[in-house]
Amino acid sequence: MQEGIQLPTIVVVGDQSSGKSSVLESLAGISLPRGQGICTRVPLIMSLQNHNETELHLEYNGKLVPTDEVHIAEAIFLATNEIAGHGKGISNIPLSLIVKKNGVPDLTMVDFPGITRVPVHGEPDDIFEQISAIITKYLTPEESIILNVLSATVDFPTCESIRLSQKVDKTGERTIAVVTKVDKAPEGLLEKVTSNDMNIGLGNVCVKNRTGNKSYNEARSEEARLFQTHALLSKIDKSMVSVPVLAHELVHIQANIISKCLPDIVKKINDKLAVNVAALNMLPQHLSSVAEALTMFMRILSSTKESLKKIFLRGEFDEYAEDLEMHCTARLAEMLNEYAVEQHAKSIEKKEDFLMDEIMSLTEANGIGLPNFLPRAVFLKVLQKKVSGISATPEVFVGKLWNYIETVVIKVLMHHFCNYQQLQSSTRCAVQNLTAKRKDGSINWVREIIEMERLTDYTYNPEYVGTCSRLMAQQKPFMEIMNDSNKRSIINLEGIGEVDVGSLRKHKDVVQQAFELKMRMIAYWKIVLMRLVDHMALYTMFSLQKMVNYEIEEEIVNELMASHGGGVERTYGIPWC
Repeated sequence: MQEGIQLPTIVVVGDQSSGKSSVLESLAGISLPRGQGICTRVPLIMSLQNHNETELHLEYNGKLVPTDEVHIAEAIFLATNEIAGHGKGISNIPLSLIVKKNGVPDLTMVDFPGITRVPVHGEPDDIFEQISAIITKYLTPEESIILNVLSATVDFPTCESIRLSQKVDKTGERTIAVVTKVDKAPEGLLEKVTSNDMNIGLGNVCVKNRTGNKSYNEARSEEARLFQTHALLSKIDKSMVSVPVLAHELVHIQANIISKCLPDIVKKINDKLAVNVAALNMLPQHLSSVAEALTMFMRILSSTKESLKKIFLRGEFDEYAEDLEMHCTARLAEMLNEYAVEQHAKSIEKKEDFLMDEIMSLTEANGIGLPNFLPRAVFLKVLQKKVSGISATPEVFVGKLWNYIETVVIKVLMHHFCNYQQLQSSTRCAVQNLTAKRKDGSINWVREIIEMERLTDYTYNPEYVGTCSRLMAQQKPFMEIMNDSNKRSIINLEGIGEVDVGSLRKHKDVVQQAFELKMRMIAYWKIVLMRLVDHMALYTMFSLQKMVNYEIEEEIVNELMASHGGGVERTYGIPWC
């Protein structure tokens, strides 16, 4: 599991005091920790191996601790305390027990804390939730075989272990039940184990666990006599009773699961092997000279530039197919679209106080001159106010844009220089310096663009004339309302919407000029916003072209060759002189 490959495993679950540990003892022929409350406080992975010579050891936290049959319970107790701490808390960190012994079945089983809903003194309040979470993690994989230990003294459907296993194995096709304490409640047991009301797909096996200080051989003999001579238990089919039958069934089931899963396991192993081989091949070669180091460095730098060209300029994302952040042409387009929408949102004409800004501007510019003449100075004043209102947005966008570009470039660089950590700091610093310069340059460029829009009103775009003519065509019905107080004062104007203009009749001396100023500004402002967005897109791509094709290589080389950098010599350990 540490390598990410799930192997077929027998997962042993049972309520507290169901006899779960005793079943494992009977299968392994060893003694496990005993006591009141929860004895198993960590997942115990038991690997049983039929072997001529007896050998037992524990594995946990990177340790291998040899032990023997006499001291195994104590060794497990000490290891559990080291993993889960002293007391009654539990942990999801597994403890592995390898048992090599003559006569044991070849099985791998995982034991867990017994399921209990009511915490006793010293146990966590959420003990049930903790245990359930640990068990469910092991029960869920399709490769897991569920060994559900049930006490004959309880009603099976009420067992928490049954509820847990049925959540992940609804059909019961990978669940086998072992019934313990059969001598304590033999009445009705035959019906309970043959009715299969709980969808136990792999069947039921009844056992009598060892009690007292009997040897395991004595316990098996006693068990055999019980199922042969007991008036009720002897009626249960012999294929459903005894620890040896249970061991045989588990070995058979595990073999079938392994056979079924083997092709997939082999594929996963091969895939994992291929990944590891590829990782080994990527490890840095031993470099013994400046020439070799320089060749390596230029090769990596070239591949880095190619990756950046693909994601920034050509829109090719095969190297980062699953990483949407690295689909840069798409992300840049999204950012520019958001920028355009934001600019437009800040420039929507307000219906409230319609024409009042224009009227105030015209009033303040009033002087001795021809009537109904629209002074250019007034138009520029209104334009400058609108430009000032959106001037911060381009700067904010530029900052966001170059922060994104810096993140992407560093990610690409760290990927290509991943095997040369001694160069990562310098290359990262170079990228940060370069993007900082580019960001500052872009902000200065934006400020110049904004200032140009403030200084003068000009466009060669024919759309301005067309839009302006269309908007000015609304002046006649507007002035009719102004000149006739009996007319309905609500008018629907293109670019504005439906507005009530009745209050403007008291400004008849300037309202016609104000209307013309508003319509011309609406037409021209549309051109300004389009120009700002178009320029931003063109400048962004121009800057990226320069950065990827020329500047990044120069910046990285300068950073590495600087007196404080140490140069490419650091890639192979030659001291920097």
